Amino acid sequence: MEHFRIFIVEDDPIYAEMLKYHLSLNPDFDIEVFGTGNDCLNNLYKKPSVITIDYSLPDMSGKELLERINKISDDIGLIIVSGQTEISTAVDLLKVGADDYIVKNEDAPGRLWNSIRLLRETLSLRAENEKLKEEVGKKYDFSVAIIGNSNEIKETFNLMEKAAGSQISVSITGETGTGKEMAAKAIHYNSARRKYPFITVNIGAIPKELVESELFGYEKGAFTGAVARKTGLFEEANKGTIFLDEVAEMDLNVQAKFLRVLQEREIRRLGGTQTIKVDIRIITATHKNLTQEVKTGNFRSDLFYRIMGLPIHLAPLRDRGNDIIILAKHFADTYCLENNKKKVEFTEEAIKKLRNYSYPGNIRELKACIELAIILCDNKKIDSEHISFMPVESDENLLDENLSLEGHILKIVKNCFLKYNNPTVVARKLGISRATVYRYLRQINIK
Repeated sequence: MEHFRIFIVEDDPIYAEMLKYHLSLNPDFDIEVFGTGNDCLNNLYKKPSVITIDYSLPDMSGKELLERINKISDDIGLIIVSGQTEISTAVDLLKVGADDYIVKNEDAPGRLWNSIRLLRETLSLRAENEKLKEEVGKKYDFSVAIIGNSNEIKETFNLMEKAAGSQISVSITGETGTGKEMAAKAIHYNSARRKYPFITVNIGAIPKELVESELFGYEKGAFTGAVARKTGLFEEANKGTIFLDEVAEMDLNVQAKFLRVLQEREIRRLGGTQTIKVDIRIITATHKNLTQEVKTGNFRSDLFYRIMGLPIHLAPLRDRGNDIIILAKHFADTYCLENNKKKVEFTEEAIKKLRNYSYPGNIRELKACIELAIILCDNKKIDSEHISFMPVESDENLLDENLSLEGHILKIVKNCFLKYNNPTVVARKLGISRATVYRYLRQINIK
């Protein structure tokens, strides 16, 4: 078993030796004794797991030493061993970071032994948790989360790196399926907040009357059915990041309260009177045009400017050129690895078919398409016959007073192509030539 290093900081050498003797009965404990706070601080490079601190030291108080250690590292268990018996002293030290407070009496060695045993279990769980967080972070490393080499994705990558290195609010825009949540997670797990929570909230998926209670929490009795206090998602995200997806769906009343969170960095639970400070990074996303939402009065202009921060737009997959094939091969390799299948390759016909599709569902649709293709192919090659697209027929209103006649024609051609995925069929259905269909498809960036 790995040795567990303990520092004893005690200016009474006899008492220090007595504590060392009792703790050394455990052969896994590696114990060092220091007579002053500065001696302890100068040896922190040895990375102790637990430090016991006498309240009264010759060069500084136990409280000062505790606070200085906490500024250097928050991974060390800290136990005050003191002759002070006042409850207020103990409470004060526990508030500033002590893990336990033990009074110097005949029970002190036994209590210390038990306290260190419990701390060891806690520190072990904490280390295991940190390891899991590190593994999650690797999953969202930029090189893994953002795949492709198109100019569009390189620009996105550059902006995400800038976002991760700062505390600025980030607003992500893009069509459904372009990977907005993945981008938000990558920013969080590459930032200084990566050890703290990443909370995702899809505003559009929560009934409007419940959004406020979900975000802010509530006190017992705040409304009918509030039988106990509930912590809100803003509180849960403290020190970390909260990702508000589909933020345009937030109603104006909640927007006003959200604005206060951004301005004051504090929240108040429903039915509560106490304000609670929160330290959170805000990332928002929407597929809507927020500028247009502000113009129509559906979104507050002051909130718009607050959340905009660093804007990042995720280009639709159809505009990312060869990234389509890079992503397709990545999804195929990942799926085969996860399902213990042999690696597959793509025929030229399959690659051509993948390149010529418009992907209304973006990356999400491509991933589903590739996973199905791997199931359908019987050998190591994915051919064009294994590539199946199932576009959802657009439910958009084709009549838009802001569009010109040419704009309406382009919209009709696009919707027809998404439905049939065949220029010849589109030409026949609309009663125009194939050359005209190709000309319109080029105008809307569909190959």
